[in-house]
Amino acid sequence: MSRTIYESAIVDKHEQWIVDYSRKYESKLEKEKRLNIFKDNLKYIESFNNDKNKSFKLSLNKFADMTHDEFIVAHTGYKMGDNSSMSQSTSFMYESFSDVPTSIDWRAKGTVTAIKNQGDCVAAIEGIIQIKTGKLISLSEQQLLDCSTNGGNQGCRGGWMLNAFDYIVQNQGITTEEDYPYQSMPETCDTEKQINRVDVIINGYQMVPINDEQALLKVVANQPISVAIEGHGQDFIYYSSGVFTGDCGNTLSHAVTIVGYGISEEGLDYWLIKNSWGKTWGENGYMRIQRNVNTQGGLWCRRHESFVYIQYFKLI
Repeated sequence: MSRTIYESAIVDKHEQWIVDYSRKYESKLEKEKRLNIFKDNLKYIESFNNDKNKSFKLSLNKFADMTHDEFIVAHTGYKMGDNSSMSQSTSFMYESFSDVPTSIDWRAKGTVTAIKNQGDCVAAIEGIIQIKTGKLISLSEQQLLDCSTNGGNQGCRGGWMLNAFDYIVQNQGITTEEDYPYQSMPETCDTEKQINRVDVIINGYQMVPINDEQALLKVVANQPISVAIEGHGQDFIYYSSGVFTGDCGNTLSHAVTIVGYGISEEGLDYWLIKNSWGKTWGENGYMRIQRNVNTQGGLWCRRHESFVYIQYFKLI
């Protein structure tokens, strides 16, 4: 293919991408700038996918006309908080649990709400509510953005997930998404709307024991779990399908939810991750990320402080 034809094909791809994602540019100059960024990202994706030894694929998605720095500013912001106040003396809730299945998918059990195109912190709570009551209720992310502001927190979108859980405990619950709908940006906390209208509350949570992947497995076998990961690398941003085996890191930048685990057809153990970037990202909004690895690529090599599950729960 000649260079001219190749460049023309990229322009056509960009035009189709603009239609697919309803993208609008303020000027021709802005469009040209975004086309060049799009071109660089496309080249990276094509080069990556040409490696037949990779266990996962990348694809163009709604982030394709953004630079890496722009993506980090706009779509990451997880902040590691001070967990020194948490009691580490509390015994691990699932210590004696031994009936661990070889795989589990909480989606198939009706425990996971639909993929949301927004910051995601409430999925672990939605899951435990469904497990305990049989009711699958979509909870308000906007309430966390507006009202969970302790220490500069913004719910789980640019904040520390424990602060969000602390807010829910102190507020004696969180209301539904229907009552306090998502607005895509923080607003003034609506004290009237933030009143709990769900007939359950959480009044505690617990960290997964340090460096114990079997403990993590026991938790996920019983309930979805909140987790922070390094979610700003190019391979993560443009992940499309397969079992992710990208490089591990300690720069926690993104909050997600583990909603299961299993073994791929190729024999790779994986964690099933629910993301919050819409259904067009990954495997319809989800990701499989390698587990049972202690060096490169696995979720477990992320810092242990990231794993939080609901320990105490009661009906009201």
